[in-house]
Amino acid sequence: MALENVSVPRRKLLTIATTVFAACSIMLATATVAQSSDATDTPGNVLRHEGTVNPSLVRIASVPTSVEGGLLPFLVDIFTSKTGLKVILTTDNDPYDPAKMGKYDLVISHFGHRDVKNFVLKGFGSWPQTVFSNQLCLFGPPSDPAKVRGMSDLVRAFRRIADAKAPYVVNETKGIEYLTEILWNAAGKPSKGSWFIDPGINKNDAILLAAKRKGYVIWGLTPFLREQKEAQGGLVPLVTADPMLQRIMVSVVVNPENVQGVNASGAEKFQRFLLLPSTQAKIRKFHYPGVKAAVWAPAGRHNAGSILPEQ
Repeated sequence: MALENVSVPRRKLLTIATTVFAACSIMLATATVAQSSDATDTPGNVLRHEGTVNPSLVRIASVPTSVEGGLLPFLVDIFTSKTGLKVILTTDNDPYDPAKMGKYDLVISHFGHRDVKNFVLKGFGSWPQTVFSNQLCLFGPPSDPAKVRGMSDLVRAFRRIADAKAPYVVNETKGIEYLTEILWNAAGKPSKGSWFIDPGINKNDAILLAAKRKGYVIWGLTPFLREQKEAQGGLVPLVTADPMLQRIMVSVVVNPENVQGVNASGAEKFQRFLLLPSTQAKIRKFHYPGVKAAVWAPAGRHNAGSILPEQ
């Protein structure tokens, strides 16, 4: 039977057309929702447009330690005086999501920040360049019952604390808890008696408990000085010199091919400035007011030799 001889009632034809239209609408809406849900995690999405590039402005975001510690503001002042470029420096605990939206040109964070890997591998940023390390510290009471003050070997210091059965409070900030396990293994796995205090607390709470127990604890020097300046309960920095106490930090240039409105040229200039031997030397010399211990260590030499700039 030929197709042209088939007669379809008008009402039935209208019903079929309506059904097909509704199904297509649902499919389109579903696709739109799916696309929208992935918008913030798909390179090059137009929703991340932040306007045209301003070549005279570099927008830098950093986790708090290098801003509150004074290092980045110090370096930014030198950079702006040398280049004439304006820099907006923002403190941000979670800088990578705003960077995906085109709000920053350069991000500085710890290499171990939870968002670095995803940000780079999904094409939002260039390969991280190591720039400097900030400083963890073993704090303890001024009386220092385990006699660890000024030691450069953190494992030996931990062993002395265990031998003296002096209180040691575990700071359960993830990386510091991991470091404590390294120390315990390297020190010969001393018995975790009453001296080893692990109440499941971290950061400021761990510091306060260590102060109360006149014990030892590991934390970052920057947050200690910031949050404990008026309430540190007599704890003082005792061990800083072991390389295990340095936590490396990186700079990541936001990728202009996948994030619109990014001044990649200005970001790369600042990154290059950070890696100059003269800048790395300034990082080494920078100290907190009144703090003799080294707080920042230059880390440019950890990068591939091909990207290291000459003076």
